[in-house]
Amino acid sequence: MTISDRIRELRRKRGISQEELAEQLGISRQAVSKWESGQSMPDLDKIILLSDYFDVTTDYLLKGIQPTVPQAEKTSVNASVFAITGTALNAIGLATSCGVWYEEQDAMALVIGLIFMAMGCMIFGIGMVCSAEHTRPTAKSMFWKINVWILVFLPLSMVYNILTGGLPAPYPLRFGPFFLFRIFFWLIYFAICLLTELYLWRSSHKSNE
Repeated sequence: MTISDRIRELRRKRGISQEELAEQLGISRQAVSKWESGQSMPDLDKIILLSDYFDVTTDYLLKGIQPTVPQAEKTSVNASVFAITGTALNAIGLATSCGVWYEEQDAMALVIGLIFMAMGCMIFGIGMVCSAEHTRPTAKSMFWKINVWILVFLPLSMVYNILTGGLPAPYPLRFGPFFLFRIFFWLIYFAICLLTELYLWRSSHKSNE
Protein backbone atom coordinates (compact mmCIF):
# COMPACT_ATOMS: atom_id res chain seq x y z
CA MET A 1 0.00 0.00 0.00
CA THR A 2 1.38 3.41 -1.02
CA ILE A 3 1.02 6.74 0.73
CA SER A 4 -1.72 7.66 -1.75
CA ASP A 5 -3.63 4.50 -0.80
CA ARG A 6 -3.25 5.27 2.90
CA ILE A 7 -4.52 8.84 2.54
CA ARG A 8 -7.53 7.65 0.54
CA GLU A 9 -8.27 4.89 3.05
CA LEU A 10 -8.05 7.25 6.04
CA ARG A 11 -10.31 9.77 4.34
CA ARG A 12 -12.94 7.15 3.55
CA LYS A 13 -12.84 5.76 7.08
CA ARG A 14 -13.44 9.27 8.37
CA GLY A 15 -16.43 9.48 6.00
CA ILE A 16 -15.46 12.75 4.31
CA SER A 17 -15.04 13.81 0.69
CA GLN A 18 -11.87 15.06 -0.98
CA GLU A 19 -13.30 18.58 -0.85
CA GLU A 20 -13.93 18.35 2.90
CA LEU A 21 -10.40 17.07 3.55
CA ALA A 22 -9.00 19.89 1.41
CA GLU A 23 -10.91 22.44 3.49
CA GLN A 24 -9.49 20.98 6.70
CA LEU A 25 -5.95 21.29 5.34
CA GLY A 26 -6.39 24.66 3.65
CA ILE A 27 -5.60 23.36 0.16
CA SER A 28 -7.49 22.69 -3.07
CA ARG A 29 -9.51 19.56 -3.80
CA GLN A 30 -7.31 18.96 -6.85
CA ALA A 31 -4.26 18.67 -4.59
CA VAL A 32 -5.96 15.95 -2.54
CA SER A 33 -7.04 14.20 -5.74
CA LYS A 34 -3.43 14.20 -7.00
CA TRP A 35 -2.19 12.77 -3.70
CA GLU A 36 -4.71 9.94 -3.81
CA SER A 37 -4.03 9.14 -7.46
CA GLY A 38 -0.27 9.14 -6.90
CA GLN A 39 0.38 12.08 -9.23
CA SER A 40 2.07 14.06 -6.44
CA MET A 41 3.24 13.74 -2.84
CA PRO A 42 2.20 15.96 0.08
CA ASP A 43 4.89 18.24 1.48
CA LEU A 44 6.28 17.58 4.94
CA ASP A 45 4.07 20.22 6.56
CA LYS A 46 1.01 18.63 4.95
CA ILE A 47 2.14 15.19 6.17
CA ILE A 48 2.14 16.58 9.70
CA LEU A 49 -1.31 18.12 9.20
CA LEU A 50 -2.63 14.82 7.85
CA SER A 51 -1.10 12.99 10.79
CA ASP A 52 -2.80 15.31 13.27
CA TYR A 53 -6.14 15.30 11.48
CA PHE A 54 -6.40 11.51 11.09
CA ASP A 55 -4.72 10.86 14.46
CA VAL A 56 -2.05 8.59 12.98
CA THR A 57 1.73 8.71 13.05
CA THR A 58 3.82 10.21 10.27
CA ASP A 59 5.57 6.82 10.06
CA TYR A 60 2.26 5.25 9.16
CA LEU A 61 1.57 7.80 6.43
CA LEU A 62 5.08 7.62 4.93
CA LYS A 63 6.00 3.97 5.49
CA GLY A 64 2.81 2.17 6.50
CA ILE A 65 4.24 1.25 9.89
CA GLN A 66 1.31 0.57 12.20
CA PRO A 67 1.67 1.79 15.79
CA THR A 68 0.75 -0.48 18.66
CA VAL A 69 -3.00 -0.24 19.20
CA PRO A 70 -3.84 0.85 22.76
CA GLN A 71 -5.88 -1.65 24.75
CA ALA A 72 -8.72 0.87 25.08
CA GLU A 73 -9.04 1.06 21.29
CA LYS A 74 -9.03 -2.72 21.00
CA THR A 75 -11.96 -3.00 23.37
CA SER A 76 -14.01 -0.10 21.92
CA VAL A 77 -17.55 -1.05 20.98
CA ASN A 78 -18.65 -0.99 17.36
CA ALA A 79 -20.94 2.00 16.77
CA SER A 80 -23.37 -0.26 14.91
CA VAL A 81 -24.39 -1.78 18.26
CA PHE A 82 -25.67 1.62 19.39
CA ALA A 83 -27.31 2.27 16.01
CA ILE A 84 -29.17 -1.05 16.11
CA THR A 85 -30.26 -0.54 19.73
CA GLY A 86 -31.46 2.98 18.98
CA THR A 87 -33.35 1.77 15.91
CA ALA A 88 -35.05 -0.96 17.93
CA LEU A 89 -36.20 1.52 20.58
CA ASN A 90 -37.51 3.93 17.94
CA ALA A 91 -39.45 1.14 16.22
CA ILE A 92 -40.86 -0.06 19.56
CA GLY A 93 -41.86 3.51 20.36
CA LEU A 94 -43.79 3.91 17.11
CA ALA A 95 -45.45 0.49 17.36
CA THR A 96 -46.40 0.99 21.01
CA SER A 97 -47.76 4.46 20.37
CA CYS A 98 -49.95 3.23 17.52
CA GLY A 99 -51.11 0.22 19.55
CA VAL A 100 -52.04 2.26 22.63
CA TRP A 101 -53.89 4.82 20.53
CA TYR A 102 -55.80 2.11 18.65
CA GLU A 103 -57.01 0.61 21.94
CA GLU A 104 -57.44 3.70 24.11
CA GLN A 105 -57.53 6.83 21.87
CA ASP A 106 -55.49 8.51 24.60
CA ALA A 107 -52.93 11.28 24.02
CA MET A 108 -50.62 9.36 26.40
CA ALA A 109 -49.92 7.13 23.38
CA LEU A 110 -47.91 9.95 21.85
CA VAL A 111 -46.00 10.56 25.07
CA ILE A 112 -45.03 6.88 25.28
CA GLY A 113 -43.86 6.84 21.67
CA LEU A 114 -41.85 10.03 22.01
CA ILE A 115 -40.15 8.77 25.20
CA PHE A 116 -39.02 5.59 23.45
CA MET A 117 -37.79 7.58 20.46
CA ALA A 118 -35.93 10.04 22.66
CA MET A 119 -34.22 7.10 24.36
CA GLY A 120 -33.35 5.57 20.99
CA CYS A 121 -31.82 8.78 19.67
CA MET A 122 -29.97 9.34 22.95
CA ILE A 123 -28.40 5.88 22.83
CA PHE A 124 -27.37 6.46 19.23
CA GLY A 125 -25.87 9.81 20.18
CA ILE A 126 -23.89 8.21 23.01
CA GLY A 127 -22.61 5.63 20.56
CA MET A 128 -21.33 8.33 18.25
CA VAL A 129 -19.14 9.55 21.12
CA CYS A 130 -18.14 6.38 22.95
CA SER A 131 -17.67 3.85 20.15
CA ALA A 132 -14.63 3.08 18.00
CA GLU A 133 -14.19 6.07 15.70
CA HIS A 134 -13.63 4.13 12.50
CA THR A 135 -17.01 2.37 12.91
CA ARG A 136 -19.04 5.58 13.28
CA PRO A 137 -19.58 6.66 9.63
CA THR A 138 -21.13 3.31 8.66
CA ALA A 139 -23.29 3.21 11.78
CA LYS A 140 -24.44 6.80 11.28
CA SER A 141 -25.45 6.15 7.68
CA MET A 142 -27.26 2.92 8.62
CA PHE A 143 -29.12 4.57 11.49
CA TRP A 144 -30.50 7.51 9.53
CA LYS A 145 -31.39 5.52 6.42
CA ILE A 146 -33.78 3.45 8.55
CA ASN A 147 -34.85 5.85 11.26
CA VAL A 148 -35.86 8.75 9.07
CA TRP A 149 -38.89 6.61 8.13
CA ILE A 150 -39.70 6.02 11.81
CA LEU A 151 -38.91 9.38 13.36
CA VAL A 152 -40.76 11.46 10.76
CA PHE A 153 -43.95 9.39 10.81
CA LEU A 154 -45.19 10.05 14.35
CA PRO A 155 -44.77 13.86 14.55
CA LEU A 156 -46.04 14.31 10.98
CA SER A 157 -49.11 12.20 11.79
CA MET A 158 -49.71 14.21 14.95
CA VAL A 159 -49.61 17.52 13.04
CA TYR A 160 -51.84 16.10 10.28
CA ASN A 161 -54.46 14.85 12.72
CA ILE A 162 -54.51 18.07 14.75
CA LEU A 163 -54.98 20.15 11.60
CA THR A 164 -57.70 17.95 10.13
CA GLY A 165 -59.60 16.71 13.19
CA GLY A 166 -58.17 18.00 16.42
CA LEU A 167 -56.93 14.64 17.74
CA PRO A 168 -53.14 14.13 18.18
CA ALA A 169 -53.02 10.52 16.97
CA PRO A 170 -49.72 8.79 16.04
CA TYR A 171 -51.00 7.72 12.61
CA PRO A 172 -53.24 9.50 10.08
CA LEU A 173 -56.95 9.20 10.88
CA ARG A 174 -59.87 9.58 8.48
CA PHE A 175 -60.80 13.23 8.84
CA GLY A 176 -62.11 15.61 6.20
CA PRO A 177 -62.15 14.71 2.50
CA PHE A 178 -60.46 11.36 3.04
CA PHE A 179 -58.72 10.88 -0.29
CA LEU A 180 -57.35 14.39 -0.72
CA PHE A 181 -55.98 14.90 2.80
CA ARG A 182 -54.56 11.39 3.18
CA ILE A 183 -52.82 11.60 -0.20
CA PHE A 184 -51.34 14.97 0.83
CA PHE A 185 -50.03 13.42 4.06
CA TRP A 186 -48.32 10.52 2.28
CA LEU A 187 -46.82 12.82 -0.36
CA ILE A 188 -45.19 14.95 2.33
CA TYR A 189 -44.04 11.90 4.29
CA PHE A 190 -42.40 10.19 1.31
CA ALA A 191 -40.91 13.46 0.06
CA ILE A 192 -39.17 14.11 3.40
CA CYS A 193 -37.90 10.55 3.72
CA LEU A 194 -36.76 10.15 0.12
CA LEU A 195 -34.99 13.52 0.07
CA THR A 196 -33.17 12.51 3.25
CA GLU A 197 -32.21 9.18 1.69
CA LEU A 198 -30.93 11.03 -1.37
CA TYR A 199 -28.86 13.37 0.79
CA LEU A 200 -27.34 10.40 2.67
CA TRP A 201 -26.57 8.61 -0.58
CA ARG A 202 -24.87 11.67 -2.07
CA SER A 203 -22.83 12.21 1.11
CA SER A 204 -21.72 8.58 1.09
CA HIS A 205 -20.89 8.75 -2.63
CA LYS A 206 -18.78 11.89 -2.16
CA SER A 207 -16.83 10.32 0.70
CA ASN A 208 -15.98 7.34 -1.53
CA GLU A 209 -14.68 9.42 -4.43
